Amino acid sequence: MILPREGHLLRIFIGESDKHEGLPLFEWIVRQAREHGLAGATVLRGLEGFGAHSRLHTAKILRLSSDLPIIIEIVDTIEKIEAFLPVVDAAVHEGMATIEKVDVRLYRSGAGER
Repeated sequence: MILPREGHLLRIFIGESDKHEGLPLFEWIVRQAREHGLAGATVLRGLEGFGAHSRLHTAKILRLSSDLPIIIEIVDTIEKIEAFLPVVDAAVHEGMATIEKVDVRLYRSGAGER
């Protein structure tokens, strides 16, 4: 797969304890992104954060949260991102999704090494 230089980043903010169809929501979204043929997805676990309810979630020892912030980042063309958004919208009950333009410089699979 080749990505054009002008790509778009879909960033999804959810909680670590969020679930969908019996799976952690982040895992379900990554699987769906793969099934929909998106270029790739990365899940990042936050150390601290808060969202629309303003509840603080933190990894500090004295206030250990079981619901740390999770960010899923997916880069692809705007058309594929827009087509995938309804899937995300139907599954995310609390969270946020953003889209921004990105300048894709490299996208390599490692196959056919130089």
